Amino acid sequence: MGTVTLGVSIAVPEPYGSFLQRKRESFGDPAAPGIPTHITLLPPTEVRAEALPGIERHLAEVAAGCRPFPLRLEGTGTFRPLSPVVYVQVTDGVAGCTALQARIRAASGPCARELQFPYHPHVTIAHGITEEAMDRAQAGLRDFTATWTIGGFALYEQGADEVWRLEREYPFGPQTAAVPRQAADLSRPPAPSC
Repeated sequence: MGTVTLGVSIAVPEPYGSFLQRKRESFGDPAAPGIPTHITLLPPTEVRAEALPGIERHLAEVAAGCRPFPLRLEGTGTFRPLSPVVYVQVTDGVAGCTALQARIRAASGPCARELQFPYHPHVTIAHGITEEAMDRAQAGLRDFTATWTIGGFALYEQGADEVWRLEREYPFGPQTAAVPRQAADLSRPPAPSC
């Protein structure tokens, strides 16, 4: 069956998502058109295609155990010189994103993997371009702000054309549409924030 390259992320909603993607393109990042604006939870990971159903079940279980939390993007930062990346910072919601990615990458689960660098939630706006262009990106979006409530995450697959495509969304909380109302256990406390 071969392998597929997957990623799990929180989509940056409109109008912010397309605005930041256009900005990333304007700074000369050639990968920008193929990467929806996002906060990474599981970086690009190659898996066997037959493992996909188990991964989807795992992601659904993680999402079911979470509840929405607020998120704020504000200002810019960089990983330079360690990594050629400029990003918009996550200023509120860091703990929620960190806990969520840890649950997705749990050592006992199908998405277990080590990270190259410690997890730091962010929205990439420039990657691997000239220093001058990265300086422009960092200065050009330093006053950017956006706030919203995260209600779930999504699974993406990278095609042979290197474009990332949405495969499935995972809303937070139990999927009540699949559970008859009388069967729901209303005595349980609400799900923890991730």
